[in-house]
Amino acid sequence: MISTGTERSLGFVIIGRNEGERLKAGLRALKKTCPESPIVYVDSGSEDNSVEFATSLSLPVVELDLTVPFTAARARNAGFERLIAANPSLQFVQFLDGDCTVDPNWPDAAVNALRSDPGAGVVSGRRTEQQPEASIFNTLIDIEWNTPVGEAQAVLGDMCVRTDVFREVNGFQENIISSEDFDICLRIRRAGYSVQRIGYRMSGHDANLTRISQWYKRVMRAGYGYANIYEIHGNGPDRFFRRELARALVWGGLTPLAFLVSLFIYPPLAILILIGYLLLIARLTLQRYIKGDSPGLALAYSVLAYTGKTAEFIGAMKYWKNCLLSREHTLIEYK
Repeated sequence: MISTGTERSLGFVIIGRNEGERLKAGLRALKKTCPESPIVYVDSGSEDNSVEFATSLSLPVVELDLTVPFTAARARNAGFERLIAANPSLQFVQFLDGDCTVDPNWPDAAVNALRSDPGAGVVSGRRTEQQPEASIFNTLIDIEWNTPVGEAQAVLGDMCVRTDVFREVNGFQENIISSEDFDICLRIRRAGYSVQRIGYRMSGHDANLTRISQWYKRVMRAGYGYANIYEIHGNGPDRFFRRELARALVWGGLTPLAFLVSLFIYPPLAILILIGYLLLIARLTLQRYIKGDSPGLALAYSVLAYTGKTAEFIGAMKYWKNCLLSREHTLIEYK
């Protein structure tokens, strides 16, 4: 149970699409933790009973128009507008994805952090995987969530934000299908506020990734987001995702292409390229092992990190192709 002061100043926007039991668990936990805080659920065309379940908890539900492409950014904006229209005095809004369960101690920690630092526009905490042992992919995602504490360039979309700051920057950009959290955090920082990652557990996330195809599709979506954010902010002082795109180009595009071409034209060069590639994987494996990973985890991390560069490259190429052909940017789902 959170403090009365937090409940009166904090509202929640939950977004989901076919999250099933994960959404039910998350909403039940949130209602128990914050019984007096206003909550809005935004549904992006679910085909399960997500809308009916949220309604059964007496929660306001926003069902997004099916004729307009779904994005997390669009869903969060719609939820924010509905929440603030009914609760105009709210000072803070916590966004949560439908596959997450809020930590009972997080709401007080987030609100206290924002109140104690007037210059902070956003705070986020540690998101953990609920079942990291269920698959190597879940384990790697849990590692990914473990970002440094302190001022950050950007944090996850599951963020707690000041309502006046959110309005000042006009919320999320709705046509960004991936990495929209990086975009809004950069705009908030440019408006003169800081983005903080504080040392509290924020939520438990249920990735439920069991197949390698899901992993690579998730990575491809990241590459798509890299290209999208780079187009918007890449030439600014932060140079958002310039390094990530360069690595995807070199290790995910040029290196595999050089290997395939050499394989037919001059096989000895192909062998040298392969050896160099394997040595890079071995070096990263050693680095992860020294940091404390088990040998198996270190190897899996390294192999998926380097082979994932090709998926990132494909995602970036997909974004630029859509731009070139003036195609609509649509949601990339991986589960």
